[in-house]
Amino acid sequence: MDEEAGADAPKLPLPESFLDFLNDNGLDPSIYVASQSTPRYIRLKPGCNTELSEIEAEIEYKLEEVCWMPNFYYLPPDVRIASTKAYQNGKIYGIDAASGAAVFALDITPGDHVLDLCAAPGAKLCMILDLLGCSGSVTGVDVARHRLAAARTMVQKYNLGDHCRLFVANGSTFSLTPSRVESNHSSCNAEAEENPVIYNEWSPRRPWKERKRMAKARKDIASNNCSQIQEPELIFYGRHSGVVGLSKRDLFRNINDLELSQFGYDKVLVDAECTHDGSIKHIQKFEQWGWKTLSRRVLDAERTDELTVLQLKLLSNGFRLLKFGGSLVYSTCRCLTFRIA
Repeated sequence: MDEEAGADAPKLPLPESFLDFLNDNGLDPSIYVASQSTPRYIRLKPGCNTELSEIEAEIEYKLEEVCWMPNFYYLPPDVRIASTKAYQNGKIYGIDAASGAAVFALDITPGDHVLDLCAAPGAKLCMILDLLGCSGSVTGVDVARHRLAAARTMVQKYNLGDHCRLFVANGSTFSLTPSRVESNHSSCNAEAEENPVIYNEWSPRRPWKERKRMAKARKDIASNNCSQIQEPELIFYGRHSGVVGLSKRDLFRNINDLELSQFGYDKVLVDAECTHDGSIKHIQKFEQWGWKTLSRRVLDAERTDELTVLQLKLLSNGFRLLKFGGSLVYSTCRCLTFRIA
């Protein structure tokens, strides 16, 4: 009888190689196939609690609060929010609970200067800005320009950009400090420059010369195959991010390790690039993308080794940019235990 029941049970739609990987790491494969029971999460923008019943009526579902994270709610996977007014007006946004936990672990307090070294696509960045309030600053860095542009759109959509600046840059080599450092040097630097480039309030309309210069820089990066360390590209800054009024020389100046220990970031988040095998939702997507893609992106030993090296570089640079007495949170959605260690 048991044999018949086993024969009738649906087979897991996972490739043998991935099942072996899960077995080697002591993981139950069934967690990856229970797509109908895997919840989604949203975060309610602070101050919108009084509109909760209205939001529930619009999505036709009574939200269940995540007891260990304020303003987080469960949603069944089939409930859609993209077409709702609450989402379009910036009252709610999708963010995974694990991402929220990483941000909460930073223990952000008003006035902190926070660095998000892998900021795209922007949900964690928005949450950090929400928690920070109307003081301090957030610097978001990501190597992928199109993904950081999506983060910029999110920050603007939720009206959180005043204390934010965004740089397209390699997080493992990024070296800029919070703009509070400029107060010690800006006056002498301004005098040293005959025609300094001063940052006015940010506008999406960039001067033609600047657009031409940035296009040339991106072309040079592509032709050099990123073999050289490139200057970070500033693609957004808020009026209270510390950039307005600075000269370009002040913003991009190099500082030594002693200055970093005194004027670095109070909090650093390194949510490092990884293979995402620890993300149930991500693995489920490979059923549409194709399991060969999973083998290349998750199980390929050369790729995982390269990612391990990259994660270590990101973590090391995050510590280097941390102010003495500051806090760093490192997170990654990997199941391979020795890689995490």
